Amino acid sequence: MQTGLYVALSSQVALERRLATLADNVANAGTAGFRAASVNFQDIVNGTGPDSVSFVTPGAPSVDVNAGGLRETKNPFDFAIRGDAWFALDTPAGTVVTRDGRFTMRETGELVSIDGYPALDAGGAPLLLDPLGGPPEVAADGTLRQGDRLAGAIGLYAFSPPPDHARFGNSGFVAPDAQPVVDQPDIGVAQGFVEESNVNAVHQMMSLIQVQRTFEQVTALMSDSDTALKDAIKLLGA
Repeated sequence: MQTGLYVALSSQVALERRLATLADNVANAGTAGFRAASVNFQDIVNGTGPDSVSFVTPGAPSVDVNAGGLRETKNPFDFAIRGDAWFALDTPAGTVVTRDGRFTMRETGELVSIDGYPALDAGGAPLLLDPLGGPPEVAADGTLRQGDRLAGAIGLYAFSPPPDHARFGNSGFVAPDAQPVVDQPDIGVAQGFVEESNVNAVHQMMSLIQVQRTFEQVTALMSDSDTALKDAIKLLGA
């Protein structure tokens, strides 16, 4: 019976982690550029033969890197990436990549994210525009122009979230090893668009309800097992 309690406890730990992951996904269903998270579980077998017992691992996190839909805003400082790449920002945590392309220009001409972090070019330097030049025009390759003047190019970076990834803010990932993407025609920038979250809110809510019910069932099973154990001890003691 004790073994059954340990198995149920490992299941509860895994279910609690999945509940937290699903709840975070649902909470960020409206966050621009957000990438849904999931947890992959495996069995750990203790012992061999008929005495073997299977426990569930706490789970390894992973990220759904599929792109979200594009929403047109017509804001000249809103950019969306077409293809497998990321914008890069200079933050206190180092280089952070994101698919949230909502930018603005400071009075000094610095192009920054909505949280105030400088956007980087392909060389890893902050992008500086002419503060008197007006909103830039962005070509498909990320080249920035203000009137007839070439103002630079917004950097696009390759990044694949590892299992031990660290999130930053609502939709960013700490990526010290991100590498710039160059000369790839299938990757580009669309101006006046914002990429939405790739979370399927309906599917995530259904999964959340299912996991909650399973968690309650496991809790009830543990309670019944504990009661049966206590009754057995009382019976044998008598």
